[in-house]
Amino acid sequence: MRDGTANFVVVIPTGFERDVVRGLAPEILLTADASDPSAPGAAVAAMSGIVARAEANVLVGPVRAAAAPSSPVVVTVHKQFNPEGRTALNIVPGLLAIILSMTMVLITAVAIVRETERGTMEALIATPVRPLEVLLGKITPYVLVGYVQTGAFLLAGRFIFRVPFLGSPLAFFLGFNLNIVTNLALGFLISTLARSQMQAMQLPFFTILPTILLSGFMFPFAGMPGWARALGTALPATHFLRLTRKVMLKGALLTDVGWNLLGITVIMLVIVTMALRRYRQTLD
Repeated sequence: MRDGTANFVVVIPTGFERDVVRGLAPEILLTADASDPSAPGAAVAAMSGIVARAEANVLVGPVRAAAAPSSPVVVTVHKQFNPEGRTALNIVPGLLAIILSMTMVLITAVAIVRETERGTMEALIATPVRPLEVLLGKITPYVLVGYVQTGAFLLAGRFIFRVPFLGSPLAFFLGFNLNIVTNLALGFLISTLARSQMQAMQLPFFTILPTILLSGFMFPFAGMPGWARALGTALPATHFLRLTRKVMLKGALLTDVGWNLLGITVIMLVIVTMALRRYRQTLD
């Protein structure tokens, strides 16, 4: 459950069937990942249905009396990672991914367009800089903005909302750096597509809305249709959101978030490649 492979685990004790027949009401332990507060409720509801169907199919004939007057099985729920079921523990880590995605894309979306509208693009083109150097020069100053936002967010989450930080600081450090660079590069790509600052300010909303709706922030990712999950997987916020929740709530280590880091890295390389190919060193 810590690396996200399973959402809940069912433990059936030894001698379970014998105890049911004898009417001893054995317990089934259901350990659920409560970092999403809605998950335990869904797991309990599903488990209750499974037990009811099993009773109807198995407890027949002479052993039917074991099912009366109440259920012969007790389901005990253990909420892991968020035993109190606090919504803040689910929302606050997700907000970091959403806020960084919104602000990092917006502030770099006007980078190239502003140069063109102010008439300074000619001077930039005349300099012997390559597209990669322009990209690095445009996004590097805003990395510090991302650091300030992340630091303020972590302090607010810890002391105002009482959100723990149980995992590896190194895993989180690598994740939020990759996420910042990816979103800054996405803003640079949008800047190469826009023809005015007004367009550059509007185009990011075509990425912000899918990020909010399809990343797993508002709705459980596993409950989405296949096409929505495919689109959500292509968003950097989806992988960073999972990484943040794993590190902060589940105590994940670097090895537990390897696939999340790989996902952000692949998306970053694709966006950077597209941005460099779109950047034109002419005024046409």
